[in-house]
Amino acid sequence: MNRRLMPVAAFTAAYLTVALVGAFTTGNAEFVFYIAIMLVLIAAVWGVDRVTELSAGALWGLSIWGMLHMIGGLVPAPAEWPAAVAEQAVMYNAWIVPERIKYDHVVHAWGFGITTWVCWQALRAALARRGAETLPTPGLLVLCAAAGMGFGALNEVIEFAATLLVPETNVGGYLNTGWDLVSNLVGVTTAVLCIAWGRRRSVG
Repeated sequence: MNRRLMPVAAFTAAYLTVALVGAFTTGNAEFVFYIAIMLVLIAAVWGVDRVTELSAGALWGLSIWGMLHMIGGLVPAPAEWPAAVAEQAVMYNAWIVPERIKYDHVVHAWGFGITTWVCWQALRAALARRGAETLPTPGLLVLCAAAGMGFGALNEVIEFAATLLVPETNVGGYLNTGWDLVSNLVGVTTAVLCIAWGRRRSVG
């Protein structure tokens, strides 16, 4: 393994091991399924990194996203935090701002913001291999934003599959899916604005 990847790989392996033990101990079949999905995603990121060499920030951002996901489904919410679903008082259902912002919303915004940044890095690297200097033009940023939203929609498909494969899940209903997509949009929009701002600052 590339030495550049070893710290983030060790960090990811450590929390996945803890999460796997926790999922089996509590009989949480849903999160055993999600851990298996994460292993597939880790392999995909490794493949992308081999040809793109993602930035350290992007790799750590993805790893932290995975950790936040594991915490969300396996760690009980603090007793003083209101939970949207009383019988499933885990972090994913906890309100950070009562009736406004849930932990779940923050994780979605973070994750698909990072995903959009990864899409930008992959696109820039692909065009650079063809000798093209890539600037974050509005058109390319919209393309990356669409890709980020598309991966967000794929996540909803995976959650839907979980509801079909596992008798009891913490996925939520149609309203939850809608707020997930809104949260994704917030993260994606923030990411493209940061990319554009970063470019403007570098040439300013």
